[in-house]
Amino acid sequence: MTRLYLISPARIEHPSIFADDLRAALDGGDVAAFQLRLKDVPDEAIIRAADTLRPICQQRGVAFILNDRPDLAVKLDCDGVHVGQDDMPYAEARRIVGPDRQVGVTSKASRHLAMEAAEAGADYVAFGAFFSSSTKPVTTPAEIEIVEWWSSLMEVPCVAIGGITVENCRPLIEAGADFLAVSGGVWSYKDGPQAAVRAFNELFAAYGSADGEP
Repeated sequence: MTRLYLISPARIEHPSIFADDLRAALDGGDVAAFQLRLKDVPDEAIIRAADTLRPICQQRGVAFILNDRPDLAVKLDCDGVHVGQDDMPYAEARRIVGPDRQVGVTSKASRHLAMEAAEAGADYVAFGAFFSSSTKPVTTPAEIEIVEWWSSLMEVPCVAIGGITVENCRPLIEAGADFLAVSGGVWSYKDGPQAAVRAFNELFAAYGSADGEP
């Protein structure tokens, strides 16, 4: 069954205030992972946010993933790191975080990059963007067929990312995505993040057939 992979807003000015939104989201239903993805901020801001938010996730059994920074993932005792194609090779990220933390890899719309990452040992691969996104410009639109192809062929879980909302996610669930990575679709949901997580989980139960752990 498909599961939810939350991604933080690109800016968190006040982690202690955002913590209330995160708690509400996690109280809405099953969430597999939360990725802290802060862009163009100093390390101190990442550290402050991680120290505030990580315990909330880990107390609830939600994996706490840091974007881009394997070095800080180790320092801050995160459960894993996510690296993009422009950040760092998988092998280098794995060397830094060691064998016990998760390493996920962005594959955009490339079957070749996804296969390479999976064969190298990545814990999951991420495909996208599937829809236009408010948090990231879409440079490589992905087709839903890539999820169908991957889920029929590979054991390594796949994450679908990019502009995913309660309203548009059904085809990705039916295609077999193991995880849906969602940011604005939760934090900007009309009825709040708790209602968004509840709605996603209702859709997963109704339409999902994939299975996996992040």
